[in-house]
Amino acid sequence: MKLKIQLVYQVLICSLLFSCGLKKDSKKPEFNPNPSSTYNSPEESLKTMHLPEGYHMELVASEPMIKEPVAITWDANGRMYVAEMLTYMQDADATGEQMPYSRIMLLEDTSHDGVMDKSSVYIDSLLLPRMIQCVGTKLLVNETNTITISSYEDTDGDGKADKKKIVYQDPTYSSNDANMEHQRSGLDWNIDNWMYVTYEGARFRYENDSIRVDKMPTGGDGQWGLTHDNYGRLFYSSAGGENPVLGFQINPVYGRLNFPDQFGPEFQEVWPIIATPDVQGGAARLRANNTLNHFTASCGQSIYRGDAFPKDFIGDYIVCEPVGRIIRRAKVTNVNGKTFLKNAYNQEEFISSSDMNFRPLNSATGPDGNLYIVDIYRGIVQQGNWTKKESFLRNKIDSLGLAKNIGRGRIYRVVHDGEKKAVQQPNMLNESPANLVKYLGHPNGWWRDNAQKLLVIKGDKSVVPALKEIATSKPGSPNDDSAHLARIHALWTLDGLYSMDQEILIHALNDPHPKVRKAAVWISESFLSKNNAEITNAVYKMKDDADLDVQTQVMLSIYHANKQKSSAVVTEMLAHQSNTEMLTAVKDAMDKRELVKELSARLGNLPAKVKGPILSGAVTFRSTCATCHGADGKGIITTGSSMPAPSLVGALPLSVGNKHMAIEVILKGLKGPINGKTYPSEMPSLASNSNNWIANVLTYARYEFGGNRAKNKLDSPQVSSKEVAKIRKDMEARTAAFTVEELKKLKDTSLVALAKRESQKK
Repeated sequence: MKLKIQLVYQVLICSLLFSCGLKKDSKKPEFNPNPSSTYNSPEESLKTMHLPEGYHMELVASEPMIKEPVAITWDANGRMYVAEMLTYMQDADATGEQMPYSRIMLLEDTSHDGVMDKSSVYIDSLLLPRMIQCVGTKLLVNETNTITISSYEDTDGDGKADKKKIVYQDPTYSSNDANMEHQRSGLDWNIDNWMYVTYEGARFRYENDSIRVDKMPTGGDGQWGLTHDNYGRLFYSSAGGENPVLGFQINPVYGRLNFPDQFGPEFQEVWPIIATPDVQGGAARLRANNTLNHFTASCGQSIYRGDAFPKDFIGDYIVCEPVGRIIRRAKVTNVNGKTFLKNAYNQEEFISSSDMNFRPLNSATGPDGNLYIVDIYRGIVQQGNWTKKESFLRNKIDSLGLAKNIGRGRIYRVVHDGEKKAVQQPNMLNESPANLVKYLGHPNGWWRDNAQKLLVIKGDKSVVPALKEIATSKPGSPNDDSAHLARIHALWTLDGLYSMDQEILIHALNDPHPKVRKAAVWISESFLSKNNAEITNAVYKMKDDADLDVQTQVMLSIYHANKQKSSAVVTEMLAHQSNTEMLTAVKDAMDKRELVKELSARLGNLPAKVKGPILSGAVTFRSTCATCHGADGKGIITTGSSMPAPSLVGALPLSVGNKHMAIEVILKGLKGPINGKTYPSEMPSLASNSNNWIANVLTYARYEFGGNRAKNKLDSPQVSSKEVAKIRKDMEARTAAFTVEELKKLKDTSLVALAKRESQKK
């Protein structure tokens, strides 16, 4: 009964908080039931944009200056780098997609009017660049099908990189050239000085022009897009899982945690102002008026952290939906330690367009405090695995002539119509470390982030006294947000310079602002892991902190730093704190993380030839398949709709004796009802992956979910690349996905014969 009352209370509080931020536009946008696929000029396209009263969009750059843009970043002097995928879906068959013809453009606004007027090809001949991040005078770049990260630098000032260095490379990584949507993105430099990416179960730290990696046992999360808020909370999304936001309750280094009520079922509904027939998933994804009814391509999220919009916009979540030609704005609130999201508008979107080629892929807060939108402006935004001939989507692409719409792109900025502030032109690359310290309290998060990043990269410890002074400064007025943010950035900069001391940390643990205390607990982990008695005692005492978010961080940090030593404190917190639901979920998430870490130990008795593929397949599964099937194989939490994919635990294709079924599903896909239940999307073919990739992931899935750990060599969980190659050849003529009934009728005794032959050879 107590729990029910608490849940009702949370819902009521959430409703009150959200209602304060809800917006209502007085003029409904006009709906276009029969949109044309004809190109619009940038000026014409702007006329199709609908925004709430008080906001409008301005063009920053367009073709021919840029083409096929997918991501942007700025250096600390405000110059914009644009990643372009010039071979992405140049026709519906993805012809030539794997050719290294893509590039990164460098754009500059020399007149300071907000419009880019100078451009150069900074890097050429790339294979579909995915991730870019400025680090001082260098640009970090990752290309498709690789985990390698290289730094590029222009040493002679001609706008073209002339120096390249590989700063991270994993020799054990297997190239994945199958599906561009199922690869990493992000490289987001968070407040904790680690760079985070999607999919990959790792985070990266840039130091001395090289990168060191920290593995995360529970794997990566998300798909295309990753962002952080003012306090380092990360926000992922998953288009494949039809989930516009996830992974934001705790940092992924601690494990995975999502709640079924972290947003309501209405949050997943989208509200285009244009008929949207070109959807993967077919008629089930459309309303009666032919509009997209549900997020299916969420990507390119950001948290607005600028100073050019009204204060109620700060901290709001922005996420793109290119299939619906919309951009969502959501209010983010914290109640009892849990984070909740809600659409800022009632059955409307922050930005919606009736231009059929408007395809927003990314968003970011810029140096001027405005919100920037990257529009790839094209016909097709689905990867080739979902545009096969005779599919629902392919028929729409062909009938609407969408395949021919390529080679363009626009970058916009959203501007508020209110009083204009003077725009400060960044010149941080040319400023001294002492001057950079002053920007740690800037009202625009872009400036704070870049100042901290530059100070950490430079490694100049002459600023340590100034940082300590800021970190211990007396708080300003209760409404002075910049004061506590400056203290937080000063603390993390000290941590990044390896100059945090016990005295400063103790002071921060007692700061009057809860966000500063939370940051201090987070930073204390290195002290906790070394059993620093004074810091450990100070953090343990904070189990009774008045702020529930701080309590959550206390549990995360002490459990992460020393599980055994903190077990008594964790037990006490669960028994006595009011934040029971969040704390219980946190402990459960971290316990699961420990279980994943123990997988290697569990596999210890298996031969290396079996153990290796299982571990390799586990990494692939958690970074790719878990998007829809969940890390535990039981499916993922989605609010207000069915799971996007079925549970794999005990699934027929993974069970004993059905190895051929599992291979057939991976190679050709699966459609139709499963155990009498229909799911939103088909299982696509993953045949473009290598035989070894398929063999490894199926070996793990059969071992972990199929009840298939038999000692019989012919019935072991292991799938070999030769077995995959055999069925690939046998099924070469088939193009359609299987149904469950078809799979049941298929028999493949040839795999048994193949296994016998292999066994005899050994």
